[in-house]
Amino acid sequence: MILRTTGLSVASGGRTMVSGVDLELAQGTVTAVLGSNGAGKSELVLAMAGMLPVTAGKVLLGETDLTGKGPDVIRRAGIAAVPEGHRVLTRLSVDDNLRAAGSLLDSGLDAALSDVYALFPELAERKPQLAGTMSGGQQQMLALGHALMCRPKFLLIDEMSLGLAPLIVKRLMGVVTDLKARGVGVLLIEQFTDMALAVSEQAVVLRGGKVRYAGRAQTLIDHPERLDEAYFGVDHAKAGTHLGT
Repeated sequence: MILRTTGLSVASGGRTMVSGVDLELAQGTVTAVLGSNGAGKSELVLAMAGMLPVTAGKVLLGETDLTGKGPDVIRRAGIAAVPEGHRVLTRLSVDDNLRAAGSLLDSGLDAALSDVYALFPELAERKPQLAGTMSGGQQQMLALGHALMCRPKFLLIDEMSLGLAPLIVKRLMGVVTDLKARGVGVLLIEQFTDMALAVSEQAVVLRGGKVRYAGRAQTLIDHPERLDEAYFGVDHAKAGTHLGT
């Protein structure tokens, strides 16, 4: 199954944040979405997840048009988002967080819990712990667990590594690879460009809300000057500057 956007545009406060974005994401693959702050990356994810209104274009899951649908409808269709900021229910335990996130399931709650705890043994060790008392890395694992409780076909992750130590980021990138192997399609917004490209088949670079590059991630690994050009709008490689981690 394919998740895609066609001509997707998003406006907020009278300002166009995303303009005419086309992308495709297949199950069992990762697409990295790269770009500087304000490039429209978060708005793209929120619109695809039904959390921001789409002003033009479509969000399609296979042949099903999800444009304008609410977050619950989109989640039930098999698309889960992990917004920026380690969003968890801080006053609930780890286990209660996950059970609350699984409330949309018609059946299979215990199986979904088991899968999340198998993926994140760090959470299994902390079932009774209040989420607000955990480290940032542990909260990010819980936020990912939240999204996975609905057994998504596609996972949209916004700045998974924000504020986390490189060792934790590496651990979470391993989870992304594991999810890909399980057949989940992952849209990954990430500031650590080298890490993101390493786990991705495809890459999209946004600048000013528009797609400046869409193609193979390996191309940007092999030709970093193309990433610089798409990211900054000029060829910084020729000037001796390169966008790194």
